[in-house]
This record gives sequence, C-alpha cells and structure tokens, in this order.
Amino acid sequence: MNPTNFNNKVFVLLHNTANGTTNEETKFYYKQTDDLVTADFYGGTVKYGKIIAIHKGDNLEMVYQMLTSTNELKSGKAIANIVFNENEKIELHLNWEWLTTSENKGNSIYKEI
Repeated sequence: MNPTNFNNKVFVLLHNTANGTTNEETKFYYKQTDDLVTADFYGGTVKYGKIIAIHKGDNLEMVYQMLTSTNELKSGKAIANIVFNENEKIELHLNWEWLTTSENKGNSIYKEI
C-alpha cells in the first residue's frame, strides 16, 4: 500500500500549457482503493471527464478521457509525479500526451484543495 492516499481528495489547476484543456474552474474528485486511483472531473472547459490510474510509489500512471464544453471528445495518458507543497498538500505534476488530437504533449500542475 502506498503512503499517499487520494480517497476523497479534490484538486484544481495551478498551471497548464497552452494546448491543455482544463482550466481553473475544473475540479477533480479522486477516489482510491489499494493502488487503483480514479477521478471524475468537470467544470469550466470540461463537461465531464474520467481518470483511471495506478499508484506506483511517487507517481500515478494514468489514462483519461473527457467531453469538453464544446462537445469535443478527447483522451490521453500521463505520468503524474506526486509532490507535497509547503502546506503538506498534494500537488500532481503531470507530463501528458493527447491520444486523439495532434496537439501532442504538455504539462500541468494540479493542487489539492
């Protein structure tokens, strides 16, 4: 079992590259059972999205899919590095890649609220 547990944690965007889809109004609602981590996300530029991840040490290996507010279906994959900020809250530093568009790769940071 990993020491970091994501069950009932909520995250918001801190930073996103220009080709990212989420914005500051998007909220991520996480759940965890053993090493399985899932999240529903919505708000702002996202009507609905889903993350499925495996918790491996200091990382989450994830795939995600979403329907944007403009009715575009998008999916991708990411490695999220788990970092603790000065307030002992979790930050997820993502290196991600789109699988459905030519916008390719980017990075994002999400913080626990």
